[in-house]
Amino acid sequence: MREMEAADWVSLSDQDLLERRISKLGLRLDGTALEPLIRQLYDELSAHGLVFHPQCHIGDEWFVPIGIPAIFVPFFLVHDRLRALERTMMLEVEGGTKEWFMQLMRHEAGHAYTYAYQLTRKKKWQQTFGHTSREETPDTYRPRPFSRSYVVHLDDWYAQSHPDEDFAETFAVWLTPGLDWRKRYAGWKALQKLEYVDELMRSLAGKPPVHAPEYRVADYDCLNVKLKTYYARKRKLYEDTYPDFYDADLRQLFAAPAGIKASFYLRQRRRRLMNSVCQWTNEKKFRVNKLLTRLIDRCDQLGLHVLNDDPQQDFRVSAFITTLVMNYLFTGKFKRTK
Repeated sequence: MREMEAADWVSLSDQDLLERRISKLGLRLDGTALEPLIRQLYDELSAHGLVFHPQCHIGDEWFVPIGIPAIFVPFFLVHDRLRALERTMMLEVEGGTKEWFMQLMRHEAGHAYTYAYQLTRKKKWQQTFGHTSREETPDTYRPRPFSRSYVVHLDDWYAQSHPDEDFAETFAVWLTPGLDWRKRYAGWKALQKLEYVDELMRSLAGKPPVHAPEYRVADYDCLNVKLKTYYARKRKLYEDTYPDFYDADLRQLFAAPAGIKASFYLRQRRRRLMNSVCQWTNEKKFRVNKLLTRLIDRCDQLGLHVLNDDPQQDFRVSAFITTLVMNYLFTGKFKRTK
């Protein structure tokens, strides 16, 4: 396997690297650690007799362009230096592990198959997943976490966001090697969708795609921007969530007349709190970190204190922050991002 040549930007500081234009970094997929994972997707498709293997390209995020049966993989996964920058800027790397990468690849492959075989035109597809159009695609959605009408694959109950995503998630579950989806979804209404996908894919085995439009990668990759511009936009997208209504709760939570400053207490435990809350809520680390920043700043403004020797305080704070996040998740809205 050829390795990507060492580039002059690899040793740059974050500040200097952010000044570079993504399209000028010389990135490619071949010869990287992603290449065998892409081949793994193709092998999984071939194991079902499916001959269409979607072309993969580098883009600014995970996506399949509307009407184009091709998969775009985010640029930051292509090189370890860019993964490190992504983690610094966003606190996590979407698709950064093999398992996570393959989950997302199977999902995007579902979209690619939708376009390659014009599946949304099929009456049974519409009866199973619903009608779809550009106009009907919402920017946000409200999930029902305990619904058994949808498979659970990606975070945020993503199958519930739109019929296209419902199919892509169902396809991804169906394609996952070693998963006994009939057993996993026994008794679920979602099993009917999986059975239909199984029937549909069997009918497509050995058949070439019916829709293979020509396209220019540069028309879709959105990489002709500086890294600092990319991250300014991305961080703004994740910043606009939690409202400011914490004062009464904070005064109750940090009610000590003296002791250590509540803001200092939160700063000391910031990473541990963030990791714990994200583990149990599946919320983005960047969002929870921004919430913690707001709480810390507000504690300073209110002049709040906490006793340093209260063994129950960590539990109360974790419960409070988790409650804030869960209240938002189940009464607010998720953004469609895939």
